Amino acid sequence: MIDAAPDAPPPYRTVVFDCDSTLSAIEGIDELAGARRAEIAALTERAMAGESKLEDVYGLRLARLRPSRDAIEALGRQYAARAVPEARELCAALTALGKRVVIVSGGIRAAVLALARSFAIDERDVFAVEIFHDAAGAYTGFDERSPLATHDGKRALVERLAAESECDPRVPGARGLGVVCVGDGMTDLVGARAARRFVAYGGVVRRESVFALARSQSAAPTFAALLPLLVDADELATLRTLPDHRRLLAVFDSLDPRGS
Repeated sequence: MIDAAPDAPPPYRTVVFDCDSTLSAIEGIDELAGARRAEIAALTERAMAGESKLEDVYGLRLARLRPSRDAIEALGRQYAARAVPEARELCAALTALGKRVVIVSGGIRAAVLALARSFAIDERDVFAVEIFHDAAGAYTGFDERSPLATHDGKRALVERLAAESECDPRVPGARGLGVVCVGDGMTDLVGARAARRFVAYGGVVRRESVFALARSQSAAPTFAALLPLLVDADELATLRTLPDHRRLLAVFDSLDPRGS
C-alpha cells in the first residue's frame, strides 16, 4: 500500500518536474506509436495509474515500436510545441528566484532534452532514459540499467537531489530547503518520498489514483496555478517586482481574485 505523499510548505531549493503529461501535454511513447497508439496508450495508462509496474511495460513498448533516431528527434519537437501553457514562464520564474529546476522523466532522453533546451533548463538537470541506435539511425535498444525505467526508480534520484539541495553551488541565493516534485503519475508520487512536497498535476490527465494520495494538487490547464504550491508569499512578492514575469502573474491573478 502506498501512503499519502509528503506535503511540507515552501520555500524549496529544488523543483523537480515530470515531462510527459506535465511539462508537455503529450505522452511521448504514445506519440511514437502511430497505428499502434491504442495498444501502447493502454500499457502506458496502466503503469501511470499504478495498475502495473513500469518495468513490466517499458521494454515491451519500445520493442514493439522500435523508434528511429528521426522519430525521436521529431518527438522532441512535439514536446516543445505542446508545452503546457505557462510552463516555460513558471520555470523561468523559479530560476529567477534562484531555484534549481530539474526534469526527472521515464521518457527518452534525447527528446526530453529538446524540451529542456526550449525551457532554458541546464542539460545537467535533465534525467531520462537513453535510447540506442545504429549508424543508420535504427533502434537497437535502451539503457536497461536505468532506474527511471522502473516503478520506483525516481526515488533514489530525488533522494540525491534532496541531498544536493543543501549545498548546490549553482543556486547560492536560493531560499528554502529540499525538493518539491510535480507530476501526473504514480511513478512521480512514489519518487517523491524524499521530497518535502508532491504536487499532483492533472491539467493534462487527471489520474484519480494519484490525486487520492496527494494533498497538494492542481487540475488547472495552466502552470500559473502551481505558483502558490511552489513558492511562498515572500517569493511571490519578489516576482511581482521583476518585469519579466508579468505575463505569468497576470494569468495567475486571473485564476485567483486574491492575487496570491
